[in-house]
Amino acid sequence: MPLHRRLPKKGFRNIFRKEYSIVNLADIIDCKKINHGEPITASALMESGLIKNQKMPVKILGDGNLELALTIEAQKFSASAEKKIQDAGGKATVIQ
Repeated sequence: MPLHRRLPKKGFRNIFRKEYSIVNLADIIDCKKINHGEPITASALMESGLIKNQKMPVKILGDGNLELALTIEAQKFSASAEKKIQDAGGKATVIQ
């Protein structure tokens, strides 16, 4: 039997997959280093220590209760996060 048939097969690695830095709404609310009056951008998240690499795109997840009207700029939002931000009177801006 040929060698390529004798060796075990490995899994599939999608080369087009996009990696995101994940941030929950609860983490944004609990962080004391973020000024909630200004728009929250990737640089503000980097300075507060919520993300490690500013070059990676940011995705906001909807874990936590939001009562403040926040303006958040990120590359992607989960459906629950976008709904919670808009229900609190804030604005979820998708940037490229």
